[in-house]
Amino acid sequence: MTSDSPQPDRRIDLAARAGWLYYVAGYRQDGIAEHLGVSRQTAQRLVALAVEEKLVNVRVDHPISRCMELAGTLRSRYGLCACEIVPSPPNAPDAITGLGAAGAAVMERELKVAEPRILAVGTGRALRSCVEELSPMSCPQHRIVALLSHVGADGSASRYNVGERMAERVDAALYPAWLPIYSRSAEDREMLQRLDFVKRHVALARRAAVRFVGIGSIGADAAMLADGFLSADEVASLQAAGGVGEITGFVFDREGALLPAGANARVNSVPLAGTGVPVYGVAAGRSKVAAIRGALLGRLITGLVTNERTAESLLR
Repeated sequence: MTSDSPQPDRRIDLAARAGWLYYVAGYRQDGIAEHLGVSRQTAQRLVALAVEEKLVNVRVDHPISRCMELAGTLRSRYGLCACEIVPSPPNAPDAITGLGAAGAAVMERELKVAEPRILAVGTGRALRSCVEELSPMSCPQHRIVALLSHVGADGSASRYNVGERMAERVDAALYPAWLPIYSRSAEDREMLQRLDFVKRHVALARRAAVRFVGIGSIGADAAMLADGFLSADEVASLQAAGGVGEITGFVFDREGALLPAGANARVNSVPLAGTGVPVYGVAAGRSKVAAIRGALLGRLITGLVTNERTAESLLR
């Protein structure tokens, strides 16, 4: 199997995507190849497979067709560089089922670049599911940089250390973040940010060719609350100040503007703004809709991996 040949369990979904792009969206084989991250020959075979499997019959007869329509609309409305939508499980529309495989496919396209590059990653359940779906690869030319640590001010750690697992899966060098996600005070943060090794880490992360981040909600089900990084009182205060979501610990409002105080004055993550590179957000679920919409409106993310139900909510 060649490096750009799809895994057997993904061939039908890829064929459906290729069929939709060719017969519905009017893409030619070169465009399909670029969109799917495969060679022109593989794109041609995928279109042929879509016909062979009877996925194409005036329309693409596969759930992925609806997903690709939603993805196209989201890309247009929010000016996204890329958007991947997976079907929602009928009985569990808020589940992240399928996000892992879709996110892994995007990651693999970025990792297959031969030239050395830096990939920056956040943390969280959805991102961890993507990394677990990555095909084992050997990418010693690349560097994986963590945008934040998975450790709290009290020394406790989240189970969703994405950077370490990603580097392990693809045999790349890892540059972890050593500071706690939140300092105990703004003064402590300012002191830590002046350390030379912190400055070097931030500078390295800013050189990343692409970023992958999770998108958290601010509310009773906030991951930062569940993992012990923020208290219930802190979350309530952030909500009262207009906070609806967070990315790598930075809290933002419905328009995607960062809150001027509170947790943002203590966060030790690499800054969000001014990267000028693709930033893929991976998230789904009703409780995440306001957060995802805010991230889109504020251009905190420029690419999105989500599910069908969430995409529909984002377009209402």
